[in-house]
Amino acid sequence: MAKNIKPRSEDYAQWYLDVIKAAQLADYAPVKGCMVIRPEGYAIWEAIQRELDQRFKDTGHVNAYFPLLIPQSFLTKEAEHVEGFAMECAIVTHTRLEKQPDGSLKPASPLDEPLIIRPTSETVIGHMYSQWIQSYRDLPVLVNQWCNVMRWEMRTRLFLRTTEFLWQEGHTAHETEAEAQEETLKMLDVYADFAENVLALPVIKGAKTDSEKFPGAVTTYCIEALMQDGKALQAGTSHNLGQNFAKAFDIKFLGRDQKQQHAFTTSWGVSTRLIGATIMAHSDDEGLVLPPHVAPTVVAIVPIFRGEQEMAKVREYVNKILIALVGEEEVAAAAKRSKRGDIETFFFDKLTHQAVVVDWRDARPGDKQYHWEQRGVPFRFEVGPRDVDANAMVLKKRLDRSKEIINLPQVSGGWMRQKLEAVQHEMYNKALAYREANTRSATTYDELKSLVKDGGFVRCFFKPDRVAEAKIKEETKATVRCIPFTQSDKAGKCVFSGEEITTEVLFAQAY
Repeated sequence: MAKNIKPRSEDYAQWYLDVIKAAQLADYAPVKGCMVIRPEGYAIWEAIQRELDQRFKDTGHVNAYFPLLIPQSFLTKEAEHVEGFAMECAIVTHTRLEKQPDGSLKPASPLDEPLIIRPTSETVIGHMYSQWIQSYRDLPVLVNQWCNVMRWEMRTRLFLRTTEFLWQEGHTAHETEAEAQEETLKMLDVYADFAENVLALPVIKGAKTDSEKFPGAVTTYCIEALMQDGKALQAGTSHNLGQNFAKAFDIKFLGRDQKQQHAFTTSWGVSTRLIGATIMAHSDDEGLVLPPHVAPTVVAIVPIFRGEQEMAKVREYVNKILIALVGEEEVAAAAKRSKRGDIETFFFDKLTHQAVVVDWRDARPGDKQYHWEQRGVPFRFEVGPRDVDANAMVLKKRLDRSKEIINLPQVSGGWMRQKLEAVQHEMYNKALAYREANTRSATTYDELKSLVKDGGFVRCFFKPDRVAEAKIKEETKATVRCIPFTQSDKAGKCVFSGEEITTEVLFAQAY
């Protein structure tokens, strides 16, 4: 058992932070609530960006960039929106600092209008769309931006909830309500497909209740995932904004009937919270476990040797393994690149920059194996002099820590890809089995309260109601995570009111 990681069963919150620290994914920044994403953590975000960005482009979207600073007056134009974000806003009030006689610095030049550091960009993008859109011929507008946002959170946790975080936010404008609704659901499907096929994270698609929806939206849809401690995590949202923001920012166009009308808009986004979800859904008491599709390093080769003679013998053999995995051309190219000390890096996939590394550091083999295990590398090869003599090596799988003897002729890039794909599917099935085992049904309020304490999703008949939801949250700390798209089409009694209804929801405590 890892000595530097608290077991999940003892303290799940500390376990999560210990895994991040051991894998060197992120650190807390000097500004309270902010984080520094280290190279290992940022590489995971790059993989998320790469996979999602391609999906966005495949559905006709293009990238743009909008300002970090938003005039305060913009937020007041959509009443529900400003009410939803007012308490989280960070505000710029001055433009420069003046040095005081005692050497301190003091804000000197007040702004005529305070500027909000964007908590989200519907307002500034709505303003720009009102200038870009004149006719139905200008529609649809399908734009996404990758950026940072700031929301002044009271309680922060690395990746899951930080004051500043990275995300993407898609913003689209449409001619008709039906087109906007189609867009909203299409992007929810994109998120679900990405979560399940890239992060190996099973999710449930559904709609939010009115009390849980995005401020200013007509309808909010979400994907919900279940973490290993039984808490739910909202992994992505897609919002049908109707004409609310179009009316607030005068996004009008000349329609086919030659009349002026307001556009229908949507917005949708996911953030670095997905890294937190991946950690919590898959990792174990030994450290990070990464799905192969987002792992920066897919194979770590750990040479085992004593003295220069054994090292030379093992090095020659490791070179054969590398040629089998990545090809002679890449082995030659890697020799010309800068090394990270005694760790050599070879691109297993030049498109994704996922790597095979060889750890030549002067350290105990066990310490090196431990190092790569805690970083979630899907596979390790361990190669010593006896392995060289046998023309073989030991292959260790991170997911279940199993090992097998592999002969060198078996090794190839295609063979390794098959092994990685098998792990990807295995991780998804394991997470799905956990979710299914921790999804229960309640027929009464007392049963709901009892089941929620045990964690997991609780499915029940419930009539969405703001007052009832607030009361349930107060008494159980649970919220309606979503109204699942998959309904039983049967009638039942609302667990809170006893009214006969046909709507089933998922309750859970959540991050």
